[in-house]
Amino acid sequence: MLDEGRSKLHRVTIGPIVASDHPLGRRAAGRGWSLRLDAEAAAHPVQIVHIATAGESHLPAEIVLADDAVAEVVETFVGAGWANRFTRVTLGRGARLMRSVRLLQPAGFVSLREEATVGAAASLVTVFFGAGGQGSRIDAELTLAGEGAFVDYGGALLTRDEQKQECAVAVRHAEPNGTSNQTWRAVAADRSQASLAARVEVARHAQKTDGEQSLRGLLLDRTATVNLKPELEIFADDVKCAHGATVGELDRRALFYLESRGIPPARAEALLTHAFVADALDRIGHEAVRAVFIADADAWLEAAL
Repeated sequence: MLDEGRSKLHRVTIGPIVASDHPLGRRAAGRGWSLRLDAEAAAHPVQIVHIATAGESHLPAEIVLADDAVAEVVETFVGAGWANRFTRVTLGRGARLMRSVRLLQPAGFVSLREEATVGAAASLVTVFFGAGGQGSRIDAELTLAGEGAFVDYGGALLTRDEQKQECAVAVRHAEPNGTSNQTWRAVAADRSQASLAARVEVARHAQKTDGEQSLRGLLLDRTATVNLKPELEIFADDVKCAHGATVGELDRRALFYLESRGIPPARAEALLTHAFVADALDRIGHEAVRAVFIADADAWLEAAL
C-alpha cells in the first residue's frame, strides 16, 4: 500500500504490471510501481522504501528505459514480515541504470525475483546489501540481449546468529561483445549461513564475450557456513570467461601486523572485514549512497565483532 502522504512520485507511476512465470513473481502479480523514461531522458535518483508490517506483502515493479535514458534507483527494506518483490528491468540501446538495494529488516524474510533484458551498448549495475536480521533470497535472470551490453551484478550478504541469506543469479550472454561481472561477498558469524550461486551462460554466436565471477566468503566463526557455487556454460569458442571462489578466515598475519601497531584486536578485525565488504559496495556509483551503505556495514560489524 502506497503511503501517499509521505511519497513524491515524480516519474514513478502506480498501476497493473504483467506478472512473471517464476513462482515468486506470480505471487507478486497485480498493481505495483513503474519507472518509464523516454529516449535520452534522465531521472533524479528514485528512492523506494519497502516497509513490512508483519504478515505478507507481495509487490511487482518495472523499470523501462528507452534508448540512451539514464536512471538511478535506491531501494531499502525495513520492518518485519515477508516482503516478496518482483522487478522487471528493460533497457534500450545505450540506456544506463544504477540500482542499489539494502535489506535491513530486523526480522522476517525478503524474497526478490529479478528479471532484466539489457539492450545493445546498455549498462545495468546492481548492488545488493543484506545487513538486517531477516532471512533473504535473491533470484535473478539477466539477459544481455544486444551487442556490447554490460552487466555488473553483485553485493554483500552479512549474516549472524541463526540467520540464512542466499542468492542465485544467472547471466545469459545472447549477443556478441557483451561484458558481465558478478562480484559477491559473504560474511558469516555465529551459526549463520550464506549461500552464493552465480552462473554465466554464453550462446553459440555470442563471440567476444567477457564474463567474470568473483565469489568470496569470510567466516568470523568456525560454526558459520558460506556456500559458493560459480558456474560457466559456454557454447562459443572466442570468449574470455573466468570465475573464482574462496572461503576463509581473516588473515592472521594482517591481524598481527595491525595489532603490533597498537590497534586493538576487535578494531583490527573490523578494519579487515570492512575492506572485504567494501570490495563489493565500492561499485555503487553515487558517492552519498555508497557512504550510507558502508555506514550500515560498519554498524553491523560493530555489533557482530
